[in-house]
Amino acid sequence: MYKNILVPVDIFSPGLADKALRHAEFLAKSSAGQIHLVNIIQKFSPILTRGFVSDARKMEAFLNRSAKEKLVDLTKKIDLPQDNVHLHIRAGNIRDEVTRAADELEADVIIIGSRNTNIQTHLLGSDAADIVRYARVPVFVIR
Repeated sequence: MYKNILVPVDIFSPGLADKALRHAEFLAKSSAGQIHLVNIIQKFSPILTRGFVSDARKMEAFLNRSAKEKLVDLTKKIDLPQDNVHLHIRAGNIRDEVTRAADELEADVIIIGSRNTNIQTHLLGSDAADIVRYARVPVFVIR
C-alpha cells in the first residue's frame, strides 16, 4: 500500500529519526517499498558570517557534507536493500521543502518523528504539525 515513503529527519535528533525509521522500514518491507530520507537545512544567510559570501558558501558546504554523512549512517540502520533507500538534502523552510519533496517524489505517505507530546507543541505549532496541516498525503507522526 505504501510503496513510496518519505521520512524527514533531523540529523541532530537521532532518537526521532530512529523511531520514524523503524515504522518506515516496517511499511517498506510489507509492501516492497522505497524509503526516501530527507534532511532540510535552513537557508544560511551571509549576514551570520558578517557578509563574507565565501564563508557562507563554506558553511553551506559543511552543512551539506555533515547532512550527507549522517543520512548515510542512518541508512545502515535500515534493513532494506540499499537500492530501496534514497537520500535527499534540501535547503529552505522545513514544511515547504518536505511537502514539495512529497509531491515531487510522489510519496504515498510521510513518516515523521515528533519531539513532544504535550498540548503546547500543538498550540504553538511544530514542524510535524505544520507538515500534517499542509501535506497532500497521509502523515504518520511517531512519538
